[in-house]
Amino acid sequence: MGNQNSCCCYRSPSPIRKDIVKLEDYLPEGEVSSNNIQHISEREPDDGDIDPSQDPVAGTIFMERSKASIENGITRKRSQHQIAENKLKKSSSCSTIYLDDSTVSQPNLKNTVKCVALAIYYHIKNRTSERRLDIFDEKQHPLSKEGVSDDYDKYNPEHKQIYKFVRTLFNAAQLTAECAIITLVYLERLLICAELDIAPSNWKRIVLGAILLASKVWDDQAVWNVDYCQILKEITVEDMNELERQFLEMLQFNINVPSSVYAKYYFDLRTLAEANDLAFPSEPLSKERAQKLEAMSRVMEDKISAEVVKNGIKKWSSLDNVNSGAGVRRSVAILS
Repeated sequence: MGNQNSCCCYRSPSPIRKDIVKLEDYLPEGEVSSNNIQHISEREPDDGDIDPSQDPVAGTIFMERSKASIENGITRKRSQHQIAENKLKKSSSCSTIYLDDSTVSQPNLKNTVKCVALAIYYHIKNRTSERRLDIFDEKQHPLSKEGVSDDYDKYNPEHKQIYKFVRTLFNAAQLTAECAIITLVYLERLLICAELDIAPSNWKRIVLGAILLASKVWDDQAVWNVDYCQILKEITVEDMNELERQFLEMLQFNINVPSSVYAKYYFDLRTLAEANDLAFPSEPLSKERAQKLEAMSRVMEDKISAEVVKNGIKKWSSLDNVNSGAGVRRSVAILS
């Protein structure tokens, strides 16, 4: 009796080893598990569902909707001052070259905002249906205490009214011209992904959501949601947060904008401006600016030449560069 020391040693039972079964074994053929989801930039659109905000080849929606009005001679309303200015057009000659100060890398802010407002105007004017969502309805989510009138969804806004709204936001938030182009890209992507139309009842909140998102994606120092509440005095932070959240969900969190798509929208906006006599202001090419452009061209040419040498690709050159001491060795053959 009493405590006794046992000479027996007890081992814990060995764990039963089971074969590891992959989740893919249970998935139907052709499906992939959530751990192998493709990145947004790698997703391919479905056949027949081409998104111009992602495909650099597909035509932009605003250009398609503006063609009918332009072909019929129905364009935006212009003042007498604008009509008088458009009668005199500046043309380049042998002695004078006229250029505007807008480029794809540095667009002119004022004119770009005007063009984006014009694109939105044609979106509203030539919409094909009346598909809407409550989050963008201005009567349910007013931007001011006065609210909206009973016929707020009956009359299309003019280009001047849209431009004033967009310009106010851009000036107050100090946004860039590139941000305006990204805003239009997100707007058209929303119309496709959410399957809705921009109309008199929702255009302000759709544009506000697109600007809010574009400013955060493009600008290094993004404007906070509370800052927009200082611009639009009556809107609440909670409303701005909900607008941003639903906007992102409708885009499926795809905020990627390829450089080729950005360039396509920029040049389409310029084409739209010329068709509506809203051309960018041109100025004579000065000597200082010509020298600056030439210096930029030389820098880019040297950069390309360095990449060609690095990749081992032969590059043919003109006779002017054959005997140049600096740079890579080029062919000295002269074809007569």
